[in-house]
Amino acid sequence: MKRVKVGVVGCGNISQIYFTNLKKYPEIDLVAAADIDLERAKQRAEEFGLEKAYTVEELLADPEIEIVVNLTIPKAHASVCLQALEAGKHVYVEKPLAVTREEGKKVLELAAAKGLRVASAPETFLGGGIQTCRKLIDDGAIGTPVSISGFMLGGGPEGWHPDPEFFYELGGGPMFDMGPYYLTAYITLLGPIRRVTGSAVISYPERTITSEKKNGKVITVETPTHIAGVLDFHSGAVGTLITSFDTKAGTSLPNIEVHGSEGSILVPDPNTFGGPVKVRKLGGEWEEVELTHGNTDNNRGIGVADMARAIVEGRTHRANGAMAYHVLEAMHGFHDASRDGKHYTMESTCERPEAMPVLESEPSL
Repeated sequence: MKRVKVGVVGCGNISQIYFTNLKKYPEIDLVAAADIDLERAKQRAEEFGLEKAYTVEELLADPEIEIVVNLTIPKAHASVCLQALEAGKHVYVEKPLAVTREEGKKVLELAAAKGLRVASAPETFLGGGIQTCRKLIDDGAIGTPVSISGFMLGGGPEGWHPDPEFFYELGGGPMFDMGPYYLTAYITLLGPIRRVTGSAVISYPERTITSEKKNGKVITVETPTHIAGVLDFHSGAVGTLITSFDTKAGTSLPNIEVHGSEGSILVPDPNTFGGPVKVRKLGGEWEEVELTHGNTDNNRGIGVADMARAIVEGRTHRANGAMAYHVLEAMHGFHDASRDGKHYTMESTCERPEAMPVLESEPSL
């Protein structure tokens, strides 16, 4: 298979696992790193044996690069994507697709006009854990799905992240930080969303950084930090999703559960690629099932590899822009519903992404 040449823009915290994995995929020829700080790009290029360390402008001007992987901070996602598309590159962007719906629409519209592809994290739904859950649902293991519930509850990133300020800016908060993992999993399992509603609050107007680099710095919070949402799916199922940076003492709630007419599935953390996956039939107990799919390690970059293969094969890539925009709209919809005191009806839709292939030797369920 033809290898697709890839360059990475943004050499911060998350980039290391991407560089590590993108070097391994046979579909990808990783050739360049770029950053607004050229020295940081040079460090990554040397660390991973890349041919080129660029400024952002230099990478976008390189005619060999076909896919730009955009790992910048959220508020720069749309602008870098638009620059890459204008330069004739396909683009894969870290989540969320953009900060605003208007920016997200511009990215998709420009890509369509130029005949280019947009893909977006998260790609964890391509891992063995969530793919196994999807197969269970598609095979009728729990009958007809009627509800899904998810909980992402924590105390915020200021205790561990070296530069946590952006988590509390527009485009941050627990919904925009972690909501994409949950909502992408929801769509993978149950399909697109019809409408949402919810309540969103800023529980603590200021946060104090306690991680070493900026210990003691006070952050003014600009975006809701506890969001309780309700979702209606086109399938008829109803979902709930609570995301929070305000549950400082921790939680005992599950990540995700899907409930059907004949049983329930305990879905693993959607910010991971593996299991465990558990099923409970009517009248039975929770039982762990073997995973039917591979890719269970930290496979960040697999969405880029799937995109590269899809370009060569002429099919739709799984972590596609339509689904990423649907997720972005739903996240804003929770905030809008809280502000306006009414349901938010989704304007966009998307397809459930194509399932991943099962393991060659499929275990019995």
